[in-house]
Order: sequence, then structure tokens, then C-alpha cells
Amino acid sequence: MTSNNQDKASFQTDYVRLNVEQKDSVLLIELNRPEKYNAFDSLMIQELSKALTEYEQRDELRCALLYARGENFTTGLDLIELQDKVLSGIFDYPNDCIDPWGVSGMQRTKPYVVAVQGLCFTAGIELMLNADIVIASDDSRFAQMEVQRGLMPFGGATIRFVQTAGWQKAMPYLLTGDRFDAATADAMGLVSQVVPKGEQFAAALKIATQISSHSAPLAVKRLLQSAKQGTEQDPKTAFANVLGYLPDLFLSQDFAEGVASLREKRPAQFQGK
Repeated sequence: MTSNNQDKASFQTDYVRLNVEQKDSVLLIELNRPEKYNAFDSLMIQELSKALTEYEQRDELRCALLYARGENFTTGLDLIELQDKVLSGIFDYPNDCIDPWGVSGMQRTKPYVVAVQGLCFTAGIELMLNADIVIASDDSRFAQMEVQRGLMPFGGATIRFVQTAGWQKAMPYLLTGDRFDAATADAMGLVSQVVPKGEQFAAALKIATQISSHSAPLAVKRLLQSAKQGTEQDPKTAFANVLGYLPDLFLSQDFAEGVASLREKRPAQFQGK
């Protein structure tokens, strides 16, 4: 395994539409197309999948944080650039690649935080809905406006928006494409926290660092697996499987370290083993 400095260099030099950097055990992924409101063209889509796949594969990375350069998170897909590519398989991810929207491909097993500000439209909302924690600035404005472009959402909003907000709260925005503000997004449960403008990255980094520094990686993976099974399949199946995660956790080095740190009254040093 290469050193952290080498990892950081490889992340920084391999991307065009993104700035990707390792900060301790957190992977920072910055959307870097502010002149186009961080709209997703085919290159940005491919690069975000690559970054998230690398995150999934590197044991030393324990949390990822997605954020954006400029005044806006993203206006969604660059439909002018993508209009001839949507049906060509660009959103059909192979089993060894992470789909940023979590619709196909390899499923993410590690925690993922998103910080948003300004405009957050269509595919941007769907990125949020596929994250574990979302921090929004109070100037954020949202719209799931695919129906105004002759499309329907295809990055998960038809399921996750409805599942999160409820049918009667979600449908007015899905069926009209109307905009809504950060307070409304918070009330519908689409975001975890709303903070003053300009503070969203620091707040998101704080919680990503806390996860990566203080939470046992194996326990986090099993927790996410159980929670996703309960929401994406059914609670009955999830309840039936909860105790099945425990034997491996009880036998892990991380559990032994957690007990030792409790006994010795010191911070735990988890290895993910």
C-alpha cells in the first residue's frame, strides 16, 4: 500500500472535473466546474464514479465528503452535452464501479457526507438522497424539475424522495418541478442540518472527521448494511438479520480495542479488522 502522501498526489492529479484530496482518513471530493454551475457532463459523471470507487476500495479511507466549488452545488445534468449519451449506457454501471446515485453497479458500503449550497437541482438532489448525511447552507435552493424538460427523475428520486418526504409532500415538487428552500428541505427530511451560508463545508467536514476518527469501520459498515436493508428491502428482513452481524463484530480486533479503550479510559484506535 502506498503512503498517504502518494495517495494524496495520485488523487489530485488524476481528475479534471473534480478536485480529490485525502485528508487523514477522509476523502474530500470537490465538484470543480463552477463556470457551468457544476453541471454534470459525461466526464464529471465518470470521474465521480471513479473517486467513489477508489474510496470504497481503499481501507485507509473511512468517510467521503462531497462538496462543490463556487456559489452553487450543482444545477444537475448538462443535458445539452448528455442528450445523445443518456441511452448509450453512461448511467449503466458495471459491478466493479460505484454509481454516484446508487441505482446500479457496486453498492457503496462506507459512509458518505454531502455539503450543498446555492442551487441544488435534479441530479444534485438525487446525490443527496443517496448520501448518509447532508449539510445544507441556508441559501440552498432545490428543484426536481425533470418534468419541465420532458424527462422523469432517473437517479433515485422517484423512490427515495417519496420514501423520505412521504407521498403528499414529495409529489407537489416531483410533478411540478417547483423550487423549494432549505427550510422546506429540512422539514421534509431531505437534509440532516441547515447551517448559515458558508459554514456547510466546515460542518460537514467536522462530522466526516468524527466518523472517520472515532467510529469503528467494521461496525459502521454493518450498521449501514442493516439500515439500508430496512429501508430498501423491508424492516422484517432487516430485523431478522440484525443479530447475524454480531458474531463477526464480537470477534473483531476493533471490538477488543473498543473494550480496551473503555477500560483504559483512552480514545480507541480502530484498524478496521
